[in-house]
Amino acid sequence: MSAAGKFPALGNIVPFSEGIAIASARSCSLMSAACDVADRAFVSASAYDEVGAYPAAEVAALHEADLLAAALPCEFGGAGLGGLALCDVLRQIGSGSLPLGRLFEGHINAIGLVLRYGQRAQILLVAREVQEGKMFGVWNTDDKENLRLVPDQGSYRLDGRKILASGAGHIERPIVTATDEQGRRLIVMPHLQTGERADVSQWTAHGMRASVTGVVDFSGIAVKPIEIVGSDGDYERQPAFSGGAWRFAAVHQGGMERLLDLLREHLRRTGRGGDPHQAARLGQAAIATETARLWVERAVAIAETQSQTRAPDQVVAYVNLARLAVERAGLELMELVHRSVGLQGFMRPNPIERISRDLATYLRQPGPDRALTSAAAWTLDHETPASDLWR
Repeated sequence: MSAAGKFPALGNIVPFSEGIAIASARSCSLMSAACDVADRAFVSASAYDEVGAYPAAEVAALHEADLLAAALPCEFGGAGLGGLALCDVLRQIGSGSLPLGRLFEGHINAIGLVLRYGQRAQILLVAREVQEGKMFGVWNTDDKENLRLVPDQGSYRLDGRKILASGAGHIERPIVTATDEQGRRLIVMPHLQTGERADVSQWTAHGMRASVTGVVDFSGIAVKPIEIVGSDGDYERQPAFSGGAWRFAAVHQGGMERLLDLLREHLRRTGRGGDPHQAARLGQAAIATETARLWVERAVAIAETQSQTRAPDQVVAYVNLARLAVERAGLELMELVHRSVGLQGFMRPNPIERISRDLATYLRQPGPDRALTSAAAWTLDHETPASDLWR
């Protein structure tokens, strides 16, 4: 099994101030590209609003804009995008299309796992395929039995299925978790053929139709040693496992911002913005949206830029609270928008109808009660004053 590797030293070092300027310029360029992709995705989103539809043109646009490779370190052909800059890109893509944002967030998560736990040869493999325009994803939800990694004539093969796999049938190299004969839970990145082994017919969710979510059967797929990343338990290792929830919360936030924009547009168009009841709802909608942004950005700061100075359980506790705060703000926002817009907000092809369905579905992340109670337990166990609890 492969062990976690370290990045080699960079050959060309630029002065600190110059490096900051270069990084800032790259971030601005990528953010501008993300805005363009989001605008395109918003226009075409209704065309993909059906089960089995895959936003191929928008994924290609992500590649053409260098966004698929953006999170790779510079030495591997990327821009080293992370932290708040990555948060802004995820938020922007989510504002254009929540299903596209879901796929892009999974891609970023997959790259992060290989960078964190992979060896150099594995990072190079991923970087090469990303440069070719391939989208990655993370599929960790097992069927009734865990996906198994079994010995096969001196090598390995997979046996079993993954469910709730977004991008099924289109992602050629997903990151999956598999259990070997010794009970070790490992990260595997097998190679799939487009259009094979996927069944999306059972995805009958309220929204997120264009996420192409389904069941994938891996039985019989050969696995090479280079396709086994890290060691036992790396996938669930904290704080990265739970702390990374800020990424999908950022996509949620993007969808919320689009809903707020659509509400303002509706009130202006109908001339109803001056009504005191409508004005009150708009003000509350603005509060909900800004609340989500503040929680997400603080979660990024705690999970990414300050994670080295914090205990893992503190990072996990805060990010768990953040994802739940964003969920509550999103639900409140949708109620306010629907109350203000009325029946029109439930009628196709009004984008409010589609985005509300997608957001309501995407907000339902696993284990919300566990996330809340574990964060509460951490808060209870620490005697630090509330003013300094998250410093």
